[in-house]
Amino acid sequence: MLYFARSILFAVRCREKSTVARRIRAIGEIRDRLTFIEGDGLATLRQHSDRVDRVFFIDPPYTASAKRAGSRLYTYHQIDHEDLFRTSSELMGDVLMTYDDADEVRALAARYNLVTRLVAMNNTHHATMTELLIGHDLSWLIV
Repeated sequence: MLYFARSILFAVRCREKSTVARRIRAIGEIRDRLTFIEGDGLATLRQHSDRVDRVFFIDPPYTASAKRAGSRLYTYHQIDHEDLFRTSSELMGDVLMTYDDADEVRALAARYNLVTRLVAMNNTHHATMTELLIGHDLSWLIV
């Protein structure tokens, strides 16, 4: 639910409102296939860990590196990143996780045999930055 709330906030600030509107309509078209769960994310991942028919999008607060940007943005920003990476590596379904590009994050991904890909993104100030995509298999990604 938090991710969707962030998307709406982005829609208000975005110069390309038509793009955001199109994306929100696209989400609306598949809403019956999406589930947003408010609660303990790690517990939810473990509860569904054996489901090969599940896809997990994980967008945790970026607090694993020295940058700690997530600690400024979120009230509930303290998470056990080691446990998150361990749990993500054990999920039977596909995983797509986003993180800031930092040595600490890359080390966690490597420790749990997760692959990483660097992608460009724009922050809320429209500055181009990079972030990491992390998963079991990102061969589908065209960068």
